Amino acid sequence: MKLKKISFSKLFIHIFFLLSTSLFAQHDSLSLEYYFSSDQLSNLDPKIPTPQSVLGFNVGEWHVSHDKLVSYMYALSNASKRVSIENRGNTYENRELILLTISSEKNHSNIETIISNRKKIYNNSLDISESPSVIYQGFSIHGNEPSGANSSILLAYYLAASNDKFIIELLNNSIILIDPCMNPDGLQRFASWVNSNKSKTPNGNSYDREFNEAWPRGRTNHYWFDLNRDWLAAQHPESQARIKTFNKWIPHILTDHHEMETNSTFFFQPGVQSRTHPLTSKANQDLTKKIAKYHAKNFDNNNVLYFSGERFDDFFYGKGSTFPDINGSIGILFEQASSRGHIQNSVNGLLPFSKTIKNQLIAGFSSLEALVELKEELHKYQLDFFKNSKKESNKYKNEAIIFGDNSDPYRVDKMAEVFLRHEIEVYKLKEEITHKKITYNPSNSYLIPKNQKKFKLIEAIFDKRTKFNDSLFYDVSAWTFPYAFDLNFDMDVTNFKLGKKLQNIKYKEYEKIVDNVYAYLIDWSNYKSPAALNHLLNNKIITKVATKEFEINNISFSYGTLLIPFEINRSKKIKSVLEYINNKLNIEIHSITTGDSYGPDLGSNYFKRINKKEIGIIVGNGVNAYDAGEVWHLLDYRSSISVTRLEIDDLNSINLDQFTTIIFPDYKVENESVYKKLKKWIEKGGTLISYKGNIKSLNKYEILNTKSKPKDLVAKKVAFENKSNFYGSQVIGGAIFETILDLSHPINYGKTRSKMPIFRNSTIFIEPDSQSYNNPIVYSQNPLLSGYVSKENLDLIKGSSVVKIKRNGKGRTIYLTDNTNFRAFWYGTNKILMNAIFFSELMN
Repeated sequence: MKLKKISFSKLFIHIFFLLSTSLFAQHDSLSLEYYFSSDQLSNLDPKIPTPQSVLGFNVGEWHVSHDKLVSYMYALSNASKRVSIENRGNTYENRELILLTISSEKNHSNIETIISNRKKIYNNSLDISESPSVIYQGFSIHGNEPSGANSSILLAYYLAASNDKFIIELLNNSIILIDPCMNPDGLQRFASWVNSNKSKTPNGNSYDREFNEAWPRGRTNHYWFDLNRDWLAAQHPESQARIKTFNKWIPHILTDHHEMETNSTFFFQPGVQSRTHPLTSKANQDLTKKIAKYHAKNFDNNNVLYFSGERFDDFFYGKGSTFPDINGSIGILFEQASSRGHIQNSVNGLLPFSKTIKNQLIAGFSSLEALVELKEELHKYQLDFFKNSKKESNKYKNEAIIFGDNSDPYRVDKMAEVFLRHEIEVYKLKEEITHKKITYNPSNSYLIPKNQKKFKLIEAIFDKRTKFNDSLFYDVSAWTFPYAFDLNFDMDVTNFKLGKKLQNIKYKEYEKIVDNVYAYLIDWSNYKSPAALNHLLNNKIITKVATKEFEINNISFSYGTLLIPFEINRSKKIKSVLEYINNKLNIEIHSITTGDSYGPDLGSNYFKRINKKEIGIIVGNGVNAYDAGEVWHLLDYRSSISVTRLEIDDLNSINLDQFTTIIFPDYKVENESVYKKLKKWIEKGGTLISYKGNIKSLNKYEILNTKSKPKDLVAKKVAFENKSNFYGSQVIGGAIFETILDLSHPINYGKTRSKMPIFRNSTIFIEPDSQSYNNPIVYSQNPLLSGYVSKENLDLIKGSSVVKIKRNGKGRTIYLTDNTNFRAFWYGTNKILMNAIFFSELMN
């Protein structure tokens, strides 16, 4: 399929008008003539519905809501044989995750063969001369960056309707995947805000309500997660749909359309070269630079200000523009200055929404131009990527990565599940393996052979580097998965036998519940045990927790084991409650016929009764929405634990006595009335669980009494122009550290190893308590496991405390320096929060 060379830049001159001197006039006249020339409009198929005919307004007059966007895309698909549409799943709010595939009618009739042939790239058998180019164009993964989603309407319309010779040739030789809105819930939230606050008379004052979105804002998904940090972890339905699309098509280019602050211009990659991940090849960056020439040329033709090669980087593979780079594609980030509404003042003049849409459209078309004119280089790059990957992986054909945890198969399975989403081959163990004094059981462990098609991605997922070319990072510097899941693992197992290849996760089934026993026991080390405890308490089942280790029927039980006495619960439908835990939560329940134990007997006071918890989470202005969303998601979605979200601005009017536990996520505002009210509530018996930035106010109002390690940072021989870099190097943007645990302390119940990896993205360093038993989690003396930290901060981290617990009257405060719930994939530290919720009374 040889494509005839046609000047795409000439096409742009016809498609786009130069910017009008009257921006308000543009705002008031946003028909297709604003985005396309009259010559191009005369060559469109009239049978294809225009956006205005379906939406009821011109693109840019209002912010399109997700439901209207979907309606238009379905109308387009129904009218054009060039366009097919699929729903790949649904968001948490049940919105469709649609994808448009745009190509020639001939290609559509042969689409399954094309998809099948794409897989041949892995074994280097694809005939690239006959293979169409594939581009995945993704828009508005941040919901309040809407110019992308709105421009996707125009892009899809033009590709469906244009009879231009170049477009016909483009469609004959390319597959164009348009993901028009990668965050439907966030876009809907934002569109509702700006449309409901739009004035008839345009007002660009940045203080206007329209531009100051209510918390938590539309950037995030339903549970307030940044979906552009979830490409590797793939914890959310939106991400899982994208990963399926990526693996199905293996695109040559993936574009990721974003917005940035209003007073900027337009950015396109490459980013800062010194901050490119070392696993990304020079060939990748060279090709990115070549593609950038097309963006520059077309922005020049339209007199649009832009920049490249600075500020943004290509390091963290969990972002949409970097994930493709480790998967054989070229990822391109676009950042458009945001109008954050319909028209806003900026240092570069008035910025109308329509202009932001138009710029994204220019970038969308310049990407297609690059796809066409760089076809040979793009195809060769991808072929070489997988050839080199295969060659490199062959060096390790007798090596595998092993991971497992004999105490909690659930976390093991959840990590394996992520690998399956990425089409990484995972195998069961054929037999037990003991490697470096750690025993891996076939029922709780897996193997990943290194010699496979996703070798480079596997390298990235398990990367644990601590040396870097640069000390500045746009996002995290570490994400090592087995640390996040807190699993045993090793990278270089050679003595192994592969069992069955894992196709999907099948959770273990346990024996049925037996009636008329002495008691039931549940091991607290299982990830789902907190959900089980909550279910027991909701059903008024009297449940106790072991504060000592014991052994019964030759089975050892550790701290945190749940005890459910049978006799005192006999009349409470205990069997049906336990069957739910057994069958739905896949938790083993031990039926015990005696209270006689090696250690405390089951009637001992070392077993403490646990009471039902009424939980509140403080949310709202000033609270870190990401951190709050992570807590909400963990409790509500994963564990079915009911939580009440308490608006911080309403806290003084709320009767807090109805809550046993309040979680206060990261919050740096000094709010006297809030802290004084919380203190009174704590003194009456409440438990406050607080994180990170609250520490200053907690100490000021005597809710906490921590002593911080001194930070005496002095800039020596640092020039003025390097000032920001100097302070930036002291930021811990996200690294992984080793902590030492006191396993007997209730905050650590369910943990089975004395060392635990923890994620840190703060510079709060607490001196340990003089009484060692008050330091249940401390950083080790050699703590850095993965990621970047300055020498100054590393010295401060060593031996510092992660948790501080203070009694206040009848209640207590549990403070944590670090986020135990980071981005939903830090399964390994989730139990710390659960212990703080359910076992706080034991921590006095």
